[in-house]
Amino acid sequence: MKRNLVAAVGVAAMMASVAACGSDGGAESAKNPKDRKETLTVWLMVDAQSTWPELVKDVNAQFNAKYPGVKVNVQYQQWADKTKKLDAALSGDKFPDVVELGNTETMTYILNGALGEIDPKKYENSDTWIGGLKDTCTYEGKQYCVPYYAGARVAIYNKDMFKAGAGTETLPTTEAELTAALDKVQAKYGKDKAFSPLYLPGRYWYAAMSYVAAYGGEIATYDEGKKEWKAALSTPEAQKGIKHFVDLVTKYNHGDKTKDEQDHANVMANEKAALLYGNGWEAGSVTDPAGNGNAELKDKILTAGMPGPNGKALPSFIGGSDLATISKSKVQDLGEEWISMFTSAKSQEVLAAKNILPNNTKQLEPLKAKPETAAIAAAVPDAWFTPIAPGWAAIEKKEVLELMLLDIIKGASVEEATKKADEEIDKLINEQS
Repeated sequence: MKRNLVAAVGVAAMMASVAACGSDGGAESAKNPKDRKETLTVWLMVDAQSTWPELVKDVNAQFNAKYPGVKVNVQYQQWADKTKKLDAALSGDKFPDVVELGNTETMTYILNGALGEIDPKKYENSDTWIGGLKDTCTYEGKQYCVPYYAGARVAIYNKDMFKAGAGTETLPTTEAELTAALDKVQAKYGKDKAFSPLYLPGRYWYAAMSYVAAYGGEIATYDEGKKEWKAALSTPEAQKGIKHFVDLVTKYNHGDKTKDEQDHANVMANEKAALLYGNGWEAGSVTDPAGNGNAELKDKILTAGMPGPNGKALPSFIGGSDLATISKSKVQDLGEEWISMFTSAKSQEVLAAKNILPNNTKQLEPLKAKPETAAIAAAVPDAWFTPIAPGWAAIEKKEVLELMLLDIIKGASVEEATKKADEEIDKLINEQS
């Protein structure tokens, strides 16, 4: 899912609040666990409530067996307004002790001093944490959160449409073969003017930056000498990737090219697309009637690795969630222990059994051989991530990449649009939100 960043509260206000209330448990942490009488408030996203509620229940029972006098208060949050609620809570005196953050959200809260530092040695499988998740928790050599689960983008396709149009139920493994198949699917279903053999929205920056990565480009690079970030979308490599993406959008998306990817699963559910590039879990959204999906497409929607340029797989954005303690929590030590239980190897097995990618490469490996998860699991190790830079939150909030792509879709040259985007990125990327 897309997790839009909301501007965090001011640095000065946040740091003053942290300094005034900071605690790691103090005298309470020295007590016998059975004598602790506090409340531990945990904010988890609704994914846990709907998909692995038994894990939450089991971990709470495990925690309470050790701390019978501590009440664990789990509160489930929605992605749409979580950061707004968290910012408001952190500026006051009623805030969670443990919080789940999307991995694009962590840096804002690390820089604002909101998250407690953690010792990776206290967490099982920390030596094999997926690099793309661990990196989002790390700043200046210190760790501020714990990887929870991973995600990646894959090809999601209607096998019946490919069979009827291109004569194959298996997605081609090279882009040349894929585009040839898409042309045939278009010929079969193109009488419907709204049908897109590949529905690739024009403002879908996660996809566009995957093509940038495929050509060896980056959004921005870090200059060790100057200790600053520098925008890099104007480089030849990045421009090749952006042009490649726009060419695919122009040729194969016959819907509204100015939209983002938020409703692309519904487009496929309405049988207006044969192929999407999305999160692995979105395949389920296509067929789930509870989420406006089409149950009649059950068993027709499959996932596969997305072919990219130059005969290689398309690099995926590494998505996922992390768990952190709040630095000014008075029960930070309890929060650390709850997270340790919730992200243990045993807990990660529960996620893996539900085809959710675990936080470590050791438990990820078996999922590469499982048909339901092979494509997404294989995409994780070589996935790319956004710049881990102070101003990234502001760049995403201002939709710099989306607006750049929209300019090109509307007729601006790639050179002109990337230069404009780089100028905006350079203004923001080294600034602390």
